[in-house]
Amino acid sequence: MEEGKEGKEEAVAMVESGIVLHDFSGRLGEQRVHFHAMRLRDSLFLWVGAAPALASLAVAMCSPRDGVPVSTSLLGDPSDTASACLAQRLARKTKKQIFVSYNLQNTDSNFTLLIENRIKEEMTAFPEKF
Repeated sequence: MEEGKEGKEEAVAMVESGIVLHDFSGRLGEQRVHFHAMRLRDSLFLWVGAAPALASLAVAMCSPRDGVPVSTSLLGDPSDTASACLAQRLARKTKKQIFVSYNLQNTDSNFTLLIENRIKEEMTAFPEKF
């Protein structure tokens, strides 16, 4: 009984602090991909991967001077642009600061488009989580 009470108290604390967590997954092609979204007050952190890892991290945000959101790599190989590109596209859609950690070996543009479409489906189904 106490464990349930503690879980509810933690959930209330997260809502009061402005943090909303949302986990989802999907089978994209031959691979199962997991997503973890953490909505913060004015930004969104999105982790994408098949196994627990944080190999890359990028951030993107809209600029009032340019129609294309600015982005930069914060962690990982800067020549791997998958996280930064996904962050840019999501920042354009949401008008928020977006942190993306893309942790999949497949960086093919068709596959990343499937990833982006899956995220957009979830954003449409659960807008309050993003």
